[in-house]
Amino acid sequence: MNDDSRMLSWERRTTVPLFVASLLFLTSYAVRVLVHDLSPGWDDLWLLVTAVTWTSFFVDYAVRLVLSGQGLRFVHHHLLDTVVLVLPLLRPLRVVQMYTVLKERQAQARLSLYGRVMAYASVTALLLGFAASLAVYQAERGAPGASIRTFGDAVWWACSTLTTTGYGDVAPVTPRGRVVATVLMACGLALLGAVTGSFSSWLLQVFTREDEEGPSER
Repeated sequence: MNDDSRMLSWERRTTVPLFVASLLFLTSYAVRVLVHDLSPGWDDLWLLVTAVTWTSFFVDYAVRLVLSGQGLRFVHHHLLDTVVLVLPLLRPLRVVQMYTVLKERQAQARLSLYGRVMAYASVTALLLGFAASLAVYQAERGAPGASIRTFGDAVWWACSTLTTTGYGDVAPVTPRGRVVATVLMACGLALLGAVTGSFSSWLLQVFTREDEEGPSER
């Protein structure tokens, strides 16, 4: 079995467990951010969940680096994986790979190309917006001059940022909060572009098919 085959086999076996681990990571992070009166025992438990799930991400990255046989070139060729390892809250961006693996286990795809793009974008936007809300809320709450003081403020800010609306009524003031904002703005533009482009292509395909059919066939 060559390196590519071994790597593909590893990814098929681990994608679903790692997706579950990413949800556990997000859950443990959310609990530690949103629940302010956790007892020391529960806080330690959720911290352990966070550490174990991140360790699983690190082990997966290390195994795939070795199986690829590319050495340090793997880091360049898998830039998203590298970023996700450093910033685990961006794990939702790997939802596309999750769907691809599940599709390979079935006879055929259940959604059209355009449906898949919009489904990817919707799920990714939901998970990414939630993760960004947690991160910016943790960074901003209690900061001097902060306008994001509650989780509701953070969710409103994430929604306006992802949709590129940017009302400006709430905005991060801390360096870490602004880093989160920068990442979310870039992702929001990419997601919006993917959905808009896919929808436009679908409309063009429909109109082209209607023109080719002609009035009699319609």
